[in-house]
Amino acid sequence: MNKPRFKKIGGRGLVLSVVLLAIFSFVSAQKPGMPLGAAAQAWVDDPESCTSIQVGCLATVDGSVITCHTCDGPYRQWLNIVPHQKWPEKSMNKIYSGKMHTETSTDLRGIVQTGEIPQVAETYRFMNTAYPAMNEHGLVIGETTIGGRRELVNNEGMFMIEEIERVVLERCKTAREAIKLAGELVKQYGYGDYGECITIADGKEVWHFEIMGAGPLEKGAVWAAVRIPDDHVGISANIPRIAEINLKDANRYMASDNVFQLAQDMGWWDPKSGKPFKFWEAYNGRKPFSTREFFVLSTLAPSLKLTMDMAELPFSVKPEKKLSVRDVLAMYRDPYSGTDLDMTKNLLVPKGRPRGQGGDPAAAQPAAPEMMPSPLASAWMSRDVMNLVNTLKPGTIMPQRTIPISGCAYATVIQVQGWLPPSVGAICWFAFDNPAMSARIPVFAGTTELPPSFEICGQYRFRLDSAAWAFRRANRLATLKWGATKKTIEDTIAEFENRAFADLPMLEKKIQEILASKTPDKEPFTVEQYLTKYTNDTARAAIQKYLELGDKFWMLIAMGI
Repeated sequence: MNKPRFKKIGGRGLVLSVVLLAIFSFVSAQKPGMPLGAAAQAWVDDPESCTSIQVGCLATVDGSVITCHTCDGPYRQWLNIVPHQKWPEKSMNKIYSGKMHTETSTDLRGIVQTGEIPQVAETYRFMNTAYPAMNEHGLVIGETTIGGRRELVNNEGMFMIEEIERVVLERCKTAREAIKLAGELVKQYGYGDYGECITIADGKEVWHFEIMGAGPLEKGAVWAAVRIPDDHVGISANIPRIAEINLKDANRYMASDNVFQLAQDMGWWDPKSGKPFKFWEAYNGRKPFSTREFFVLSTLAPSLKLTMDMAELPFSVKPEKKLSVRDVLAMYRDPYSGTDLDMTKNLLVPKGRPRGQGGDPAAAQPAAPEMMPSPLASAWMSRDVMNLVNTLKPGTIMPQRTIPISGCAYATVIQVQGWLPPSVGAICWFAFDNPAMSARIPVFAGTTELPPSFEICGQYRFRLDSAAWAFRRANRLATLKWGATKKTIEDTIAEFENRAFADLPMLEKKIQEILASKTPDKEPFTVEQYLTKYTNDTARAAIQKYLELGDKFWMLIAMGI
Protein backbone atom coordinates (compact mmCIF):
# COMPACT_ATOMS: atom_id res chain seq x y z
CA MET A 1 0.00 0.00 0.00
CA ASN A 2 1.46 3.37 -1.01
CA LYS A 3 1.76 5.83 1.86
CA PRO A 4 1.03 9.54 1.26
CA ARG A 5 4.16 11.65 1.33
CA PHE A 6 4.72 14.89 3.17
CA LYS A 7 6.06 17.32 0.57
CA LYS A 8 8.66 19.94 1.39
CA ILE A 9 6.91 23.24 2.00
CA GLY A 10 8.83 26.28 3.02
CA GLY A 11 12.13 24.45 3.66
CA ARG A 12 14.04 25.52 6.74
CA GLY A 13 11.48 28.20 7.56
CA LEU A 14 8.82 25.55 8.19
CA VAL A 15 11.17 23.47 10.34
CA LEU A 16 12.13 26.52 12.42
CA SER A 17 8.47 27.50 12.84
CA VAL A 18 7.56 24.00 14.02
CA VAL A 19 10.39 23.92 16.57
CA LEU A 20 9.60 27.39 17.91
CA LEU A 21 5.90 26.60 18.22
CA ALA A 22 6.70 23.39 20.07
CA ILE A 23 9.00 25.21 22.50
CA PHE A 24 6.45 27.99 23.10
CA SER A 25 3.76 25.39 23.75
CA PHE A 26 6.05 23.71 26.28
CA VAL A 27 6.93 26.94 28.08
CA SER A 28 3.40 28.29 28.22
CA ALA A 29 1.79 25.17 29.69
CA GLN A 30 -1.66 25.97 31.01
CA LYS A 31 -1.89 26.34 34.76
CA PRO A 32 -4.36 23.97 36.37
CA GLY A 33 -7.54 25.30 37.87
CA MET A 34 -8.72 24.43 41.31
CA PRO A 35 -12.32 23.20 40.96
CA LEU A 36 -14.03 22.23 44.20
CA GLY A 37 -16.30 19.60 42.78
CA ALA A 38 -18.80 18.87 40.05
CA ALA A 39 -20.61 22.14 40.65
CA ALA A 40 -17.49 24.18 39.98
CA GLN A 41 -16.58 22.52 36.68
CA ALA A 42 -17.94 23.08 33.20
CA TRP A 43 -19.90 20.10 31.93
CA VAL A 44 -18.02 17.96 29.42
CA ASP A 45 -20.22 15.79 27.23
CA ASP A 46 -17.30 13.73 25.91
CA PRO A 47 -14.58 13.57 28.57
CA GLU A 48 -11.21 12.29 27.35
CA SER A 49 -9.18 12.13 30.50
CA CYS A 50 -8.21 8.58 31.56
CA THR A 51 -7.82 4.99 30.37
CA SER A 52 -8.25 1.84 32.45
CA ILE A 53 -7.53 -1.64 31.07
CA GLN A 54 -8.65 -4.62 33.16
CA VAL A 55 -7.35 -8.18 32.80
CA GLY A 56 -8.78 -11.28 34.49
CA CYS A 57 -6.58 -13.91 36.11
CA LEU A 58 -7.05 -16.51 33.32
CA ALA A 59 -6.22 -13.94 30.63
CA THR A 60 -2.69 -13.39 31.98
CA VAL A 61 0.29 -15.65 31.49
CA ASP A 62 0.98 -15.97 35.22
CA GLY A 63 -2.48 -15.66 36.78
CA SER A 64 -2.15 -12.02 37.84
CA VAL A 65 -5.23 -9.82 38.00
CA ILE A 66 -4.60 -6.37 36.51
CA THR A 67 -6.24 -2.98 36.59
CA CYS A 68 -4.81 0.31 35.35
CA HIS A 69 -5.18 4.08 35.33
CA THR A 70 -3.82 7.08 33.46
CA CYS A 71 -4.58 10.31 35.30
CA ASP A 72 -4.81 12.50 32.21
CA GLY A 73 -5.13 16.22 32.83
CA PRO A 74 -3.97 18.93 35.26
CA TYR A 75 -4.59 16.86 38.37
CA ARG A 76 -2.31 16.59 41.38
CA GLN A 77 0.76 14.47 40.90
CA TRP A 78 1.92 14.19 44.48
CA LEU A 79 1.45 10.84 46.20
CA ASN A 80 2.34 9.24 49.49
CA ILE A 81 1.71 6.16 51.60
CA VAL A 82 -0.94 6.66 54.30
CA PRO A 83 -0.09 4.38 57.26
CA HIS A 84 -2.22 1.72 58.90
CA GLN A 85 -3.97 3.44 61.82
CA LYS A 86 -6.13 2.72 64.86
CA TRP A 87 -8.79 5.19 65.96
CA PRO A 88 -10.45 6.04 69.28
CA GLU A 89 -14.14 5.34 69.76
CA LYS A 90 -16.54 7.93 68.32
CA SER A 91 -13.88 9.24 65.92
CA MET A 92 -15.19 10.82 62.71
CA ASN A 93 -13.77 10.55 59.19
CA LYS A 94 -13.93 13.94 57.46
CA ILE A 95 -14.94 13.89 53.79
CA TYR A 96 -13.61 16.54 51.39
CA SER A 97 -13.88 17.92 47.90
CA GLY A 98 -11.11 19.81 46.08
CA LYS A 99 -8.25 17.44 46.90
CA MET A 100 -7.48 16.83 43.22
CA HIS A 101 -5.65 20.12 42.69
CA THR A 102 -3.37 20.57 45.67
CA GLU A 103 0.37 21.15 45.32
CA THR A 104 1.55 19.11 48.30
CA SER A 105 0.07 16.72 50.83
CA THR A 106 -0.27 19.61 53.31
CA ASP A 107 -1.77 22.12 50.86
CA LEU A 108 -5.30 23.13 51.96
CA ARG A 109 -6.06 25.59 49.14
CA GLY A 110 -9.41 24.88 47.51
CA ILE A 111 -10.31 22.05 49.87
CA VAL A 112 -13.85 22.06 51.27
CA GLN A 113 -15.22 19.68 53.87
CA THR A 114 -18.48 18.24 52.53
CA GLY A 115 -19.34 16.18 55.60
CA GLU A 116 -18.14 13.44 57.91
CA ILE A 117 -18.91 9.81 58.63
CA PRO A 118 -18.22 7.61 61.67
CA GLN A 119 -14.67 6.29 61.64
CA VAL A 120 -13.94 2.58 62.00
CA ALA A 121 -11.64 1.25 64.70
CA GLU A 122 -8.82 0.45 62.28
CA THR A 123 -7.90 1.63 58.77
CA TYR A 124 -5.50 -0.03 56.33
CA ARG A 125 -2.31 1.41 54.85
CA PHE A 126 -2.79 2.60 51.28
CA MET A 127 -1.00 4.23 48.37
CA ASN A 128 -2.58 7.66 48.08
CA THR A 129 -2.59 9.13 44.55
CA ALA A 130 -5.09 11.65 43.18
CA TYR A 131 -7.33 8.62 42.74
CA PRO A 132 -6.12 6.35 45.60
CA ALA A 133 -4.63 3.23 44.11
CA MET A 134 -3.74 0.25 46.36
CA ASN A 135 -3.90 -0.91 49.96
CA GLU A 136 -1.81 -3.28 52.09
CA HIS A 137 -4.19 -6.21 51.45
CA GLY A 138 -3.83 -6.05 47.67
CA LEU A 139 -7.10 -4.26 46.93
CA VAL A 140 -6.37 -2.06 43.91
CA ILE A 141 -8.28 0.54 41.90
CA GLY A 142 -8.16 2.26 38.50
CA GLU A 143 -10.43 5.09 37.32
CA THR A 144 -11.89 6.98 34.35
CA THR A 145 -14.40 9.82 34.21
CA ILE A 146 -17.39 8.82 32.07
CA GLY A 147 -19.68 11.88 32.19
CA GLY A 148 -23.19 10.54 31.82
CA ARG A 149 -26.32 12.68 31.73
CA ARG A 150 -25.95 16.09 33.31
CA GLU A 151 -29.45 15.83 34.77
CA LEU A 152 -28.11 13.25 37.22
CA VAL A 153 -25.59 15.52 38.96
CA ASN A 154 -26.57 16.41 42.52
CA ASN A 155 -24.14 18.85 44.11
CA GLU A 156 -25.54 18.18 47.60
CA GLY A 157 -24.04 14.70 47.66
CA MET A 158 -21.18 14.29 50.14
CA PHE A 159 -18.85 12.02 48.18
CA MET A 160 -16.60 12.74 45.21
CA ILE A 161 -15.21 9.63 43.55
CA GLU A 162 -11.70 10.03 44.98
CA GLU A 163 -13.06 10.05 48.53
CA ILE A 164 -15.06 6.89 47.86
CA GLU A 165 -11.84 5.26 46.67
CA ARG A 166 -10.00 6.42 49.77
CA VAL A 167 -12.59 5.09 52.20
CA VAL A 168 -12.92 1.68 50.53
CA LEU A 169 -9.14 1.25 50.52
CA GLU A 170 -9.05 2.15 54.20
CA ARG A 171 -11.71 -0.43 55.08
CA CYS A 172 -11.91 -3.26 52.53
CA LYS A 173 -9.85 -6.29 51.51
CA THR A 174 -11.71 -7.50 48.40
CA ALA A 175 -13.26 -5.96 45.31
CA ARG A 176 -16.74 -7.18 46.23
CA GLU A 177 -16.48 -5.66 49.70
CA ALA A 178 -15.38 -2.36 48.13
CA ILE A 179 -18.30 -2.22 45.71
CA LYS A 180 -20.85 -2.99 48.41
CA LEU A 181 -19.37 -0.38 50.75
CA ALA A 182 -19.30 2.25 47.98
CA GLY A 183 -22.97 1.56 47.28
CA GLU A 184 -23.88 1.89 50.97
CA LEU A 185 -21.93 5.14 51.38
CA VAL A 186 -23.52 6.95 48.44
CA LYS A 187 -26.99 5.70 49.33
CA GLN A 188 -26.68 7.12 52.84
CA TYR A 189 -24.60 10.24 52.26
CA GLY A 190 -25.04 11.08 48.60
CA TYR A 191 -22.81 11.32 45.53
CA GLY A 192 -21.84 14.77 44.26
CA ASP A 193 -19.53 13.95 41.36
CA TYR A 194 -19.97 13.40 37.62
CA GLY A 195 -20.30 9.96 36.12
CA GLU A 196 -17.26 7.88 37.02
CA CYS A 197 -15.93 4.39 36.45
CA ILE A 198 -13.63 2.71 38.94
CA THR A 199 -12.06 -0.62 38.06
CA ILE A 200 -11.58 -2.58 41.26
CA ALA A 201 -9.45 -5.70 41.62
CA ASP A 202 -8.04 -8.12 44.18
CA GLY A 203 -6.04 -11.32 43.84
CA LYS A 204 -8.97 -13.23 42.36
CA GLU A 205 -11.08 -10.93 40.19
CA VAL A 206 -11.55 -7.49 38.65
CA TRP A 207 -14.81 -5.50 38.49
CA HIS A 208 -15.93 -2.60 36.30
CA PHE A 209 -18.06 -0.20 38.43
CA GLU A 210 -19.93 2.76 36.91
CA ILE A 211 -21.64 5.37 39.08
CA MET A 212 -23.61 8.58 38.56
CA GLY A 213 -25.73 10.87 40.68
CA ALA A 214 -29.41 10.10 41.10
CA GLY A 215 -30.61 13.55 40.01
CA PRO A 216 -31.53 16.79 41.80
CA LEU A 217 -34.33 15.27 43.89
CA GLU A 218 -32.33 12.42 45.36
CA LYS A 219 -28.86 12.78 46.84
CA GLY A 220 -28.00 9.10 46.42
CA ALA A 221 -26.59 7.53 43.26
CA VAL A 222 -27.33 5.08 40.50
CA TRP A 223 -24.65 2.51 39.76
CA ALA A 224 -23.90 -0.87 38.25
CA ALA A 225 -20.91 -3.19 38.48
CA VAL A 226 -19.91 -6.03 36.16
CA ARG A 227 -17.23 -8.61 36.84
CA ILE A 228 -14.80 -9.03 33.97
CA PRO A 229 -14.76 -12.76 33.11
CA ASP A 230 -11.56 -14.35 34.34
CA ASP A 231 -10.37 -15.13 30.82
CA HIS A 232 -11.27 -11.70 29.41
CA VAL A 233 -9.89 -8.19 29.04
CA GLY A 234 -12.03 -5.09 29.48
CA ILE A 235 -11.46 -1.36 29.12
CA SER A 236 -12.95 1.90 30.31
CA ALA A 237 -11.94 5.07 28.46
CA ASN A 238 -14.31 7.89 29.46
CA ILE A 239 -17.51 6.39 28.10
CA PRO A 240 -20.16 4.35 30.00
CA ARG A 241 -19.90 0.79 28.69
CA ILE A 242 -22.07 -1.43 30.90
CA ALA A 243 -24.95 -2.80 28.85
CA GLU A 244 -27.47 -5.40 30.07
CA ILE A 245 -27.28 -6.44 33.71
CA ASN A 246 -28.65 -9.66 35.15
CA LEU A 247 -29.00 -9.13 38.89
CA LYS A 248 -30.05 -12.75 39.34
CA ASP A 249 -26.43 -13.61 38.56
CA ALA A 250 -24.87 -12.16 41.72
CA ASN A 251 -21.51 -13.68 40.84
CA ARG A 252 -21.14 -11.29 37.94
CA TYR A 253 -23.49 -8.33 38.44
CA MET A 254 -24.32 -5.83 41.16
CA ALA A 255 -26.33 -2.60 41.01
CA SER A 256 -28.09 0.04 43.08
CA ASP A 257 -31.70 -0.58 44.12
CA ASN A 258 -32.91 2.21 41.81
CA VAL A 259 -31.03 1.17 38.68
CA PHE A 260 -34.18 0.33 36.66
CA GLN A 261 -36.75 2.61 38.31
CA LEU A 262 -34.76 5.82 37.94
CA ALA A 263 -34.39 5.25 34.21
CA GLN A 264 -38.15 4.77 33.94
CA ASP A 265 -38.92 7.84 36.04
CA MET A 266 -36.66 10.01 33.89
CA GLY A 267 -38.13 8.66 30.66
CA TRP A 268 -34.91 7.04 29.49
CA TRP A 269 -36.20 3.47 29.40
CA ASP A 270 -39.65 1.99 28.97
CA PRO A 271 -39.93 -1.68 29.91
CA LYS A 272 -43.09 -1.89 27.80
CA SER A 273 -41.11 -1.04 24.67
CA GLY A 274 -39.66 -4.53 24.54
CA LYS A 275 -36.13 -3.15 24.36
CA PRO A 276 -33.72 -4.62 26.91
CA PHE A 277 -32.40 -2.29 29.57
CA LYS A 278 -28.84 -1.19 28.90
CA PHE A 279 -27.10 0.89 31.55
CA TRP A 280 -25.02 2.92 29.09
CA GLU A 281 -28.04 3.64 26.90
CA ALA A 282 -30.28 4.74 29.76
CA TYR A 283 -27.76 6.84 31.65
CA ASN A 284 -25.68 8.24 28.82
CA GLY A 285 -27.07 7.50 25.37
CA ARG A 286 -23.99 8.21 23.26
CA LYS A 287 -22.07 5.50 21.41
CA PRO A 288 -20.47 3.27 24.07
CA PHE A 289 -16.95 3.23 22.66
CA SER A 290 -14.39 5.32 20.82
CA THR A 291 -10.87 4.90 19.44
CA ARG A 292 -9.14 3.62 22.57
CA GLU A 293 -11.68 0.90 23.31
CA PHE A 294 -11.64 -0.18 19.68
CA PHE A 295 -7.84 -0.26 19.54
CA VAL A 296 -7.44 -2.40 22.66
CA LEU A 297 -10.27 -4.87 22.01
CA SER A 298 -9.58 -5.30 18.28
CA THR A 299 -5.83 -5.69 18.86
CA LEU A 300 -6.31 -8.42 21.45
CA ALA A 301 -9.07 -10.29 19.57
CA PRO A 302 -8.47 -9.64 15.84
CA SER A 303 -10.57 -12.63 14.76
CA LEU A 304 -13.70 -10.83 15.99
CA LYS A 305 -13.18 -8.37 13.11
CA LEU A 306 -14.41 -5.43 15.15
CA THR A 307 -14.88 -2.12 13.35
CA MET A 308 -15.44 1.50 14.35
CA ASP A 309 -18.70 1.40 12.39
CA MET A 310 -20.34 -1.01 14.83
CA ALA A 311 -23.09 0.33 17.07
CA GLU A 312 -21.59 -1.44 20.08
CA LEU A 313 -18.44 -3.42 20.86
CA PRO A 314 -18.29 -6.41 23.20
CA PHE A 315 -18.03 -5.32 26.84
CA SER A 316 -14.89 -7.46 27.13
CA VAL A 317 -13.01 -9.91 24.91
CA LYS A 318 -11.04 -13.10 25.34
CA PRO A 319 -7.54 -12.28 24.11
CA GLU A 320 -6.21 -14.63 21.47
CA LYS A 321 -2.90 -14.63 23.32
CA LYS A 322 -2.59 -14.37 27.09
CA LEU A 323 -1.08 -11.14 28.34
CA SER A 324 1.87 -10.50 30.60
CA VAL A 325 2.14 -7.39 32.73
CA ARG A 326 4.79 -6.19 30.30
CA ASP A 327 2.32 -6.55 27.43
CA VAL A 328 -0.06 -4.23 29.28
CA LEU A 329 2.75 -1.76 29.96
CA ALA A 330 3.52 -1.81 26.24
CA MET A 331 -0.10 -1.00 25.36
CA TYR A 332 0.15 2.07 27.56
CA ARG A 333 3.13 3.21 25.45
CA ASP A 334 1.57 2.58 22.04
CA PRO A 335 0.37 5.65 20.08
CA TYR A 336 -1.12 3.37 17.38
CA SER A 337 2.24 3.14 15.61
CA GLY A 338 2.09 1.52 12.18
CA THR A 339 -1.71 1.51 12.02
CA ASP A 340 -4.17 3.66 10.09
CA LEU A 341 -4.61 5.67 13.30
CA ASP A 342 -0.92 6.66 13.44
CA MET A 343 -0.83 10.48 13.46
CA THR A 344 2.71 10.58 12.07
CA LYS A 345 2.15 8.38 9.03
CA ASN A 346 2.12 11.33 6.60
CA LEU A 347 5.00 13.24 8.20
CA LEU A 348 7.69 11.99 5.82
CA VAL A 349 10.77 13.80 4.54
CA PRO A 350 13.47 12.82 2.02
CA LYS A 351 16.22 10.80 3.61
CA GLY A 352 19.37 12.90 3.70
CA ARG A 353 22.90 11.77 3.07
CA PRO A 354 24.96 10.92 6.15
CA ARG A 355 27.09 13.73 7.56
CA GLY A 356 30.56 13.88 6.09
CA GLN A 357 29.58 12.09 2.88
CA GLY A 358 31.07 13.77 -0.16
CA GLY A 359 29.68 13.97 -3.62
CA ASP A 360 28.78 16.46 -6.26
CA PRO A 361 26.06 18.78 -4.84
CA ALA A 362 24.94 19.40 -8.38
CA ALA A 363 24.42 15.71 -9.03
CA ALA A 364 20.91 14.82 -10.11
CA GLN A 365 18.65 13.66 -7.31
CA PRO A 366 16.45 10.58 -7.78
CA ALA A 367 13.00 11.31 -9.15
CA ALA A 368 11.45 9.59 -6.13
CA PRO A 369 13.79 10.05 -3.15
CA GLU A 370 13.70 7.59 -0.30
CA MET A 371 11.42 8.91 2.43
CA MET A 372 11.74 8.67 6.21
CA PRO A 373 9.73 9.89 9.22
CA SER A 374 10.46 13.51 10.05
CA PRO A 375 12.68 13.84 13.15
CA LEU A 376 10.06 16.28 14.49
CA ALA A 377 7.18 13.84 14.09
CA SER A 378 5.61 12.28 17.18
CA ALA A 379 2.16 11.49 18.52
CA TRP A 380 2.71 14.19 21.16
CA MET A 381 3.22 17.23 18.97
CA SER A 382 1.46 20.31 20.31
CA ARG A 383 -1.85 21.44 18.82
CA ASP A 384 -0.11 24.53 17.50
CA VAL A 385 2.31 22.40 15.50
CA MET A 386 -0.51 20.22 14.16
CA ASN A 387 -2.54 23.30 13.21
CA LEU A 388 0.46 24.79 11.40
CA VAL A 389 1.13 21.63 9.39
CA ASN A 390 -2.54 21.14 8.54
CA THR A 391 -2.84 24.78 7.49
CA LEU A 392 0.05 24.35 5.07
CA LYS A 393 -1.35 21.07 3.81
CA PRO A 394 -4.84 20.16 5.05
CA GLY A 395 -5.34 16.60 6.22
CA THR A 396 -1.65 15.82 6.78
CA ILE A 397 -2.18 15.03 10.46
CA MET A 398 -5.38 13.34 11.59
CA PRO A 399 -5.54 13.94 15.37
CA GLN A 400 -6.29 10.85 17.45
CA ARG A 401 -6.83 10.31 21.16
CA THR A 402 -4.05 7.89 22.01
CA ILE A 403 -3.76 6.00 25.30
CA PRO A 404 -0.47 7.73 26.25
CA ILE A 405 -0.62 11.52 26.14
CA SER A 406 1.81 14.25 27.15
CA GLY A 407 -0.85 15.76 29.42
CA CYS A 408 -0.83 12.71 31.70
CA ALA A 409 -0.19 13.55 35.36
CA TYR A 410 0.75 9.97 36.28
CA ALA A 411 -0.06 6.41 35.28
CA THR A 412 -0.49 3.09 37.07
CA VAL A 413 -0.56 -0.52 35.93
CA ILE A 414 -1.35 -2.58 39.03
CA GLN A 415 -1.03 -6.35 39.17
CA VAL A 416 -2.18 -8.57 42.02
CA GLN A 417 -0.64 -12.03 42.27
CA GLY A 418 -3.13 -13.74 44.53
CA TRP A 419 -0.88 -16.72 45.33
CA LEU A 420 1.74 -14.47 46.96
CA PRO A 421 1.57 -12.46 50.19
CA PRO A 422 -0.10 -9.13 49.30
CA SER A 423 2.93 -7.16 50.49
CA VAL A 424 4.96 -8.38 47.51
CA GLY A 425 2.20 -9.83 45.32
CA ALA A 426 0.44 -6.51 44.70
CA ILE A 427 2.64 -4.19 42.63
CA CYS A 428 1.82 -0.77 41.25
CA TRP A 429 3.98 -0.02 38.21
CA PHE A 430 3.97 3.75 38.58
CA ALA A 431 5.06 6.45 36.12
CA PHE A 432 4.98 10.23 36.24
CA ASP A 433 3.99 12.15 33.09
CA ASN A 434 3.62 10.53 29.65
CA PRO A 435 3.58 6.73 30.16
CA ALA A 436 5.09 6.25 26.69
CA MET A 437 8.25 8.06 27.79
CA SER A 438 8.69 7.54 31.54
CA ALA A 439 10.29 4.54 33.23
CA ARG A 440 8.02 2.62 35.58
CA ILE A 441 8.75 2.43 39.30
CA PRO A 442 7.47 -0.64 41.20
CA VAL A 443 5.60 0.33 44.37
CA PHE A 444 4.61 -2.69 46.45
CA ALA A 445 1.64 -3.04 48.77
CA GLY A 446 4.29 -3.54 51.47
CA THR A 447 6.00 -0.21 50.69
CA THR A 448 5.57 2.18 53.64
CA GLU A 449 7.08 5.41 52.33
CA LEU A 450 8.20 7.14 49.13
CA PRO A 451 10.91 9.73 48.40
CA PRO A 452 10.03 13.27 49.64
CA SER A 453 10.02 14.55 46.04
CA PHE A 454 7.00 12.32 45.34
CA GLU A 455 4.92 14.51 47.69
CA ILE A 456 5.32 17.64 45.54
CA CYS A 457 3.06 18.24 42.53
CA GLY A 458 4.52 19.74 39.37
CA GLN A 459 1.33 21.21 37.95
CA TYR A 460 1.66 24.73 39.36
CA ARG A 461 5.24 25.75 38.60
CA PHE A 462 8.59 24.44 37.48
CA ARG A 463 10.36 23.00 40.52
CA LEU A 464 13.01 20.33 40.53
CA ASP A 465 12.20 19.34 44.11
CA SER A 466 9.21 17.61 42.48
CA ALA A 467 9.99 14.16 41.08
CA ALA A 468 7.37 14.74 38.40
CA TRP A 469 9.45 17.51 36.82
CA ALA A 470 12.49 15.29 36.37
CA PHE A 471 10.41 13.18 33.99
CA ARG A 472 8.35 15.98 32.47
CA ARG A 473 11.38 18.10 31.51
CA ALA A 474 13.16 15.20 29.80
CA ASN A 475 9.99 14.05 28.07
CA ARG A 476 9.00 17.46 26.70
CA LEU A 477 12.49 18.05 25.35
CA ALA A 478 12.51 14.57 23.84
CA THR A 479 9.26 15.36 22.05
CA LEU A 480 10.81 18.34 20.25
CA LYS A 481 13.10 16.04 18.28
CA TRP A 482 11.59 12.61 18.75
CA GLY A 483 13.47 11.09 15.83
CA ALA A 484 16.75 11.73 17.63
CA THR A 485 15.61 10.96 21.18
CA LYS A 486 13.18 8.07 20.75
CA LYS A 487 15.79 5.29 21.01
CA THR A 488 17.34 6.82 24.12
CA ILE A 489 13.95 7.01 25.83
CA GLU A 490 12.98 3.48 24.78
CA ASP A 491 16.33 2.08 25.93
CA THR A 492 15.95 3.82 29.30
CA ILE A 493 12.46 2.41 29.82
CA ALA A 494 13.68 -1.06 28.88
CA GLU A 495 16.68 -0.77 31.22
CA PHE A 496 14.52 -0.08 34.28
CA GLU A 497 11.83 -2.55 33.29
CA ASN A 498 14.29 -5.38 32.58
CA ARG A 499 16.04 -4.85 35.88
CA ALA A 500 12.81 -4.78 37.90
CA PHE A 501 11.37 -7.92 36.32
CA ALA A 502 14.68 -9.72 36.70
CA ASP A 503 14.71 -8.80 40.41
CA LEU A 504 11.14 -9.88 41.16
CA PRO A 505 11.81 -13.61 41.73
CA MET A 506 14.57 -12.73 44.20
CA LEU A 507 12.32 -10.24 45.99
CA GLU A 508 9.46 -12.71 46.24
CA LYS A 509 11.76 -15.41 47.60
CA LYS A 510 13.29 -13.06 50.16
CA ILE A 511 9.90 -11.83 51.40
CA GLN A 512 8.65 -15.38 51.84
CA GLU A 513 11.83 -16.27 53.75
CA ILE A 514 11.32 -13.33 56.11
CA LEU A 515 7.67 -14.24 56.66
CA ALA A 516 8.59 -17.88 57.37
CA SER A 517 11.47 -17.03 59.69
CA LYS A 518 11.22 -18.45 63.20
CA THR A 519 13.37 -15.57 64.45
CA PRO A 520 11.98 -12.51 62.62
CA ASP A 521 13.60 -10.19 65.15
CA LYS A 522 17.02 -11.35 63.94
CA GLU A 523 16.31 -10.59 60.29
CA PRO A 524 18.22 -7.50 59.04
CA PHE A 525 15.01 -6.12 57.49
CA THR A 526 11.29 -6.50 58.01
CA VAL A 527 9.16 -7.20 54.94
CA GLU A 528 8.10 -3.57 54.80
CA GLN A 529 11.64 -2.24 55.20
CA TYR A 530 12.97 -4.52 52.47
CA LEU A 531 10.30 -3.55 49.94
CA THR A 532 10.41 0.12 50.87
CA LYS A 533 14.16 0.22 50.28
CA TYR A 534 13.79 -1.44 46.87
CA THR A 535 11.05 0.97 45.76
CA ASN A 536 12.95 4.03 46.96
CA ASP A 537 16.26 2.93 45.44
CA THR A 538 14.56 2.38 42.09
CA ALA A 539 12.70 5.69 42.31
CA ARG A 540 15.84 7.69 43.07
CA ALA A 541 17.75 5.98 40.26
CA ALA A 542 14.95 6.79 37.79
CA ILE A 543 14.77 10.42 38.89
CA GLN A 544 18.52 10.83 38.51
CA LYS A 545 18.49 9.17 35.10
CA TYR A 546 15.76 11.48 33.79
CA LEU A 547 17.53 14.56 35.15
CA GLU A 548 20.56 13.48 33.13
CA LEU A 549 18.40 12.86 30.06
CA GLY A 550 16.90 16.33 30.38
CA ASP A 551 20.38 17.85 30.37
CA LYS A 552 21.37 15.72 27.39
CA PHE A 553 18.28 16.68 25.37
CA TRP A 554 18.79 20.39 26.13
CA MET A 555 22.24 20.12 24.56
CA LEU A 556 20.87 18.20 21.60
CA ILE A 557 18.42 20.99 20.85
CA ALA A 558 20.83 23.81 21.69
CA MET A 559 23.47 22.45 19.28
CA GLY A 560 20.90 22.05 16.52
CA ILE A 561 21.80 18.42 15.96
